Amino acid sequence: MVKDGVVVGRGWTMPGGRPHAEAVALAQAGEAARGADVFVTLEPCAHRSARGPACADLLAEAAPARVIAGCEDPDPRTAGQGIARLREAGIEARILDHAPSRASLAGYLTRTRHDRPHVTLKLAMSLDGRIALPGGESRWITGEVARAHVHSRRAASDAILVGGGTWRTDAPRLDVRLPGLADRSPQRIVLTRGVVPQGMTAIASPQEIASLADVQYLYVEGGAGAAAAFLAADLVDRLDIYRAPILIGDGLPAIGDIGLGNLPAAHGRWRLAERRQLGSDIFEAYERQREE
Repeated sequence: MVKDGVVVGRGWTMPGGRPHAEAVALAQAGEAARGADVFVTLEPCAHRSARGPACADLLAEAAPARVIAGCEDPDPRTAGQGIARLREAGIEARILDHAPSRASLAGYLTRTRHDRPHVTLKLAMSLDGRIALPGGESRWITGEVARAHVHSRRAASDAILVGGGTWRTDAPRLDVRLPGLADRSPQRIVLTRGVVPQGMTAIASPQEIASLADVQYLYVEGGAGAAAAFLAADLVDRLDIYRAPILIGDGLPAIGDIGLGNLPAAHGRWRLAERRQLGSDIFEAYERQREE
């Protein structure tokens, strides 16, 4: 929230979902909110709940000059109604359809629109697309810098998933091993019809991720069968690929059969979103091209 070139209020949604960012910023700004410019990532909510009033109503009462939202809230209880309510109150209000805003809310937007978590598939492979030697040896294909980056991505996820084969063969810890972030280790999930240890969750198919009600960001780490299952079900929103400068040859492939019927069907699905050097390895992130 900005007035006369000075930031008079900042806010972000508190753990548990309330109060919302707008309420926090307005409380900080006080009377300085009147006539200010308000910039929000998501359209202010239009629905009241037992945990708090609608942010659109709070803003209307505070009377800022402008409210600029990065993207529309797809929640049917808001979905354009928040902006409409502000305009009815005489406040200039608009939605930018801002790509970085959408990216920062990918988990919420995917959960709201598609009733499932936002899924990132992570692949650590050699230059020739192998994740292990023929006998299964895979530690370590990538270097320390790349592995630390993976742990940062785990810390930003609500849950992490591996296939049953990977779980039985490697017994991965699936935790976050970065200083100060150990408490950010995500919920652990195994794609299997078998029994898993206490404290872990088993699902039998990728489609069952819709039942993970408290999960907005799901990080799928392997192996080839789990990767293929999620891709074949068209449930991958982002690919995180770590490519090591090595050649393995006759090793285990990164991805199994995804049911691709013809080569033209493979084109136009992915857009390069990020590329960087991580030590001796290359990291590339691709986002799925979807029609909302």
